[in-house]
Amino acid sequence: MCMTSPDDALYQFGVCCLQFGGDAALPLPRFLQWCQKVAIQLNPKVYVSTEHSVWRYGLLTRQDLAAGEVICSIPRSALLSQHTTRIQGLLEKGQENLSSRSGWVSLLIALMYEATDASSPWAPYFGLWPQQSPPDLPMFWSEDERLQLLKGTGVPEAVKKDLENMEQEYTAIVLPFIRRHPNMFCPHKHSLDLYKRLVAFVMAYSFQEPLDDEEDSGKEPPPPMMVPVADLLNHVAHHNAHLEFTPECLRMVTTRPVMAGQELFNTYGEMGNWQLLHMYGFSERHPNNSHETADIPMLTLQEAALLDTETPEQRTQVLERWTLLRHMDVAGEEGALVFGCDGALTEDELRTCLKLLCMSPEEFVEYKENDGWEDDEDEETLSNQEISQLPPSWRRLLHRTAELTLQAYASDLRSDQAVLDNDAAFRELSHRQRYSLHVRYGQKRILHRLLELTAIPT
Repeated sequence: MCMTSPDDALYQFGVCCLQFGGDAALPLPRFLQWCQKVAIQLNPKVYVSTEHSVWRYGLLTRQDLAAGEVICSIPRSALLSQHTTRIQGLLEKGQENLSSRSGWVSLLIALMYEATDASSPWAPYFGLWPQQSPPDLPMFWSEDERLQLLKGTGVPEAVKKDLENMEQEYTAIVLPFIRRHPNMFCPHKHSLDLYKRLVAFVMAYSFQEPLDDEEDSGKEPPPPMMVPVADLLNHVAHHNAHLEFTPECLRMVTTRPVMAGQELFNTYGEMGNWQLLHMYGFSERHPNNSHETADIPMLTLQEAALLDTETPEQRTQVLERWTLLRHMDVAGEEGALVFGCDGALTEDELRTCLKLLCMSPEEFVEYKENDGWEDDEDEETLSNQEISQLPPSWRRLLHRTAELTLQAYASDLRSDQAVLDNDAAFRELSHRQRYSLHVRYGQKRILHRLLELTAIPT
């Protein structure tokens, strides 16, 4: 096994690491017994529980853990992927017909097969999620509820695109594969509904092996895989554990000391609340998520620039500059300018857009004749302080753009703040309402900060 402690006996499964009671047929005991069978090693200082965790299952500590201590070790033979499923050969044989934009189809077909077969080697793993019940992602909400709670956040648009892509993939790729193998698959059992639930399962619980920056440069990223036990750790921005990859196994390791009685948290990446809700079904309360972001759609920037025109000639000039930005792959119908708590995260795109849209007609002619010009080396970042020092014309355009973006929400910052400040009112909210409130509020805080930074004194 791939454990780093010199005391191997410390990491053997025993009764002390199983946190459950009652019938041994319950999902969690069955899963932990399966872990022992497939040689997954769990540090006896931690246990799996649905109590005292922030959401569903979680890993909690019995004793203090030091920084760098191994929480669990999962041999690669226990991972579930398109390369370890019992239908690996079938998938490899039909690989030419399984390529897709997402790159997930082969894994999803493997999950459809394994999750619906009680004799699957991974049946105890799937047993933790009865009926393959996915997290409560916005894709399973009604369209009306998504718009009511998340209008302006970008989540409804992302969900719409997801649903369209899932239906297209299932209809064009998965269903033909299922029909070619009627002895193993059934369209009634392996339905579009199951496919959507397993997409949510992969979104929320899968891991992707990182590429080596030098050796694998230019390669396609590897497909996701399911990693039992490691996927039970919940996420917070200020996490205390992370996953390490070795040729023999995957190990969850503490990143700092963790006291007894605390929950162990992994990181799903530097994600804003709208991404966490979209992909994982939860969000963090302000100001806990230091990776919070707010997007300004590129088309809103275009709209703001057009609103500042007074003549048809000026309008034509804006549209001509926008066309150039599109040809430069800087702007587009689906693009966005992203702002974080400390400044712009899409610095190059923002600077280029503001520069072209705000330059004089003479400067624009020169810009086109010279095929643009190189930015100074000291213009790589746009922190909040640097945004406040942009040229007045740039700030005016950015200010108007932020105003238009805020108008897209169904509520204003003050009303959201009032609910957050009222403990009784907040407790009455459902999980969906709370998570959506966190998303809206965090984004509006960033946009209001942007208004302050770009305000022009009168």
